[in-house]
Formats: sequence, C-alpha cells, structure tokens
Amino acid sequence: MSIITTLAKNAATAAKTIIRLSEQQKNVILLEMAAKLRSNFSVILEANKQDMQAAKEDGLDDAMLDRLLLDEARINAMAEGIEVVASLPNPVGQTRDITTRPNGIKISKMRIPLGVVCMIYEARPNVTADAGALCFKSGNAVILRGGKEALHSSKAIAGAMQTVLKAHNLPEAIITVVPDPDRALMLELIKQKEYIDVIIPRGGEGLINFVTQNSLIPVIQHYKGVCHLYVDKDANIDKAVALLLNGKTQRTGVCNALEGLLVHKDIAANFLPLASAALAKENVKINSCQRAAQYFDSPTVLADTEFGHEYLGLEIAVRIVDDIEGAISHIDTFGSNHTEVICTEDKPASQLFQQCVDASVVMVNASSRFSDGSQLGLGAEIGIATTKMHAYGPMGLESLTAEKFLVNGDGQVRA
Repeated sequence: MSIITTLAKNAATAAKTIIRLSEQQKNVILLEMAAKLRSNFSVILEANKQDMQAAKEDGLDDAMLDRLLLDEARINAMAEGIEVVASLPNPVGQTRDITTRPNGIKISKMRIPLGVVCMIYEARPNVTADAGALCFKSGNAVILRGGKEALHSSKAIAGAMQTVLKAHNLPEAIITVVPDPDRALMLELIKQKEYIDVIIPRGGEGLINFVTQNSLIPVIQHYKGVCHLYVDKDANIDKAVALLLNGKTQRTGVCNALEGLLVHKDIAANFLPLASAALAKENVKINSCQRAAQYFDSPTVLADTEFGHEYLGLEIAVRIVDDIEGAISHIDTFGSNHTEVICTEDKPASQLFQQCVDASVVMVNASSRFSDGSQLGLGAEIGIATTKMHAYGPMGLESLTAEKFLVNGDGQVRA
C-alpha cells in the first residue's frame, strides 16, 4: 500500500472516532488547540521564516508572500478563529421533521459529517488551523495538502493541534498534513475515492483546474475572486468612495478584494473624479474603458473583452455602464461567482441587483471585504465556494455536513 493510500485510509478510520465525541468534548479540545497555537507561536514563526525565505528566493509575488506571512498577530487571529468555532452550535446531530406519511411512518432528516475532507491549497498556512478546527467540530477528519511554499508552517500548526488530539487519546490522523508536496502524490491523493469524501482546492486558477479535471472525488471549487463594486446612479458618493477604497486597498492579495469598478453613466462625472483622486493617493494602477479614461491620469485603456482579471494587487479595472442592466451583464460575463457589491440608495435597484447577480455573496452598501466566514458569523471558514453544490459562498460548519433521512415506523410493510 502506498504512502498516500495509507494516509487516506488512516484519515477515514480516524473520522469514525469523532462521531462519538460530545459537543462539549470537542469544544474543550478546540480551546486547548487555540491555546497551544499561542504557546507555540515562536516555533510556528520559525517554521514560517523558513517558508518565507524560500518563497522569496523562488520569486513569489507580493500577493503570495502576503498570504504566506505569519506574525504573532496572525497566529493569535488563527487561535481566535478556533475559539469562535468552539463557541458555535454544533450542526452534527441536528434533526428536522419532514412529514408523517398516511401509513404512520415518520420521516425526518439528521445532519451528519461528510467524512474525510481533503484540502488542497497553496501559500495559505492559516488554512491549516481553520480547516482543522472546522472539520473537527463538524465531525470530519481532514487531509491537508499545502503547497511547498507553506509546508514548514503548516506542519508546525498541525503539529500543535495534533499534540492536543494525542493528549485526549485521539488519533493524529484526524488532522493530517501531507508531508511531501510532490504533484504526483497530489494526483494520487485526489483519486482516493474509497477513503476521501470531498476535495476542496483553494489557490490559483491552475491549481483549481488541475484538481477539477483529474479528481475522482467530488470537488467543491473555491475559484478566483473577480469582485466588482457597482456605483448606481442613486448612490451616496461618500459611501461609494469609502467602499471602493476599503474593498481595493485594505488588503489586496485576498479573494474578496475588489478587482472591478462599474459606474452608472449618470453619476460618472460626479463620482469618478473623487474616485480617481482617492485611488491615486493609494497608488492604485488604473485600467479603464475608453469612456472612463478621461477621469484618470494615464490609465491603460481596455478593450471590451479585456476585463475580468484578478489583479491581487494595487490595480483595478473601471468601466462606465449605461444602467444597472449593463452592470449585471458585465458581471455575468466577467465575474467569478464570488462577491459583488452595489452602492445605491434606491431600494428597487438593490433588490434587482441581489436577485439577478449570480454570485455567492451579493452586498448592498457594504464592503466586499465582509465576504468572509468570520465576518458573516460563521467563525473561521474553510473557504468560499463558487460552485453550486450543497454549499455556495463562505463555508462554515453547516457546509461541512450533509443530511441523511431517518425513518421511524411501527412494523409497517410496503404493499
């Protein structure tokens, strides 16, 4: 049996041990995991230092380096995320009545773990803590296959969490880190359909496409974030500028950062000069349509087919549209089903936008940066699903469960 098959089989066996734990037991373990991350911060930082040095030598771009970097504040944020997960209601075991049939049998549904979740990700060491906590609380074992960029960091984070599992006589395989980032081993991993129940890839377009095309296991895609702010003709201009700056510049290398700005033609002359000045102050590079170019200093003019890029940096695409239908059409063409925002004081316009825009999160007068599990009250998230399987948008505890039917009778037989 290969190393990967053994690893997957051990995870499947370990998943069975979580089912018998009470919610209180799981919460105690999670709180101890959070404390262990804090007490091991120097070990984790040293491991991250190795990853950062290698990443710089390999020429990783600034966005990837930002995702990879850990400091004491980010480690504390990971610990706080685990504590939030511990405080959330446990979805596993929740039941809901469906119906009582004419013959007297009673039908209900119960939430159950998915089983073994395999996370495949790149330079995101925080995923190790988030995924480990969320999967454990929802009754799942997790296999974590990070990229080589984050390997030392991920092993240090998982090692701290595994120490707590061992102290409670639970198998370390509940949280497993694949020790070798070789792509051939990843290819073998995503074919372990006997032991793994779902694959969740997080990373660049190439990684998502590779996993989707080669996996024998269902894949929940966490695709790129081409997020737009649409400034409607009835927008409050001050709100619009604030939403633009926060969405574009607060943190650029994340999937919920703004990559596109759409502006109604009737408000363009009032709004775009203010937007231009604000973006220039933050050194944001502008790409624009021909109509919007006059409001910016030396923008790169884009053809109608050149929108839809995920910049992950201080860069944005700007387009003037004729109306809200034009904004929706642009998003249909260039959006990535992640997060879309409208700024408007017109309620029918906001309702139309939320109804018609195809994205996992659609916001009215709120920053795209709120498209995040913790910000939406889910605790730490395992990612933002952009495929419409059983989960769409930020995936918290409930998204890591399924439902099974419970049928209770009193000897009924089918005629």
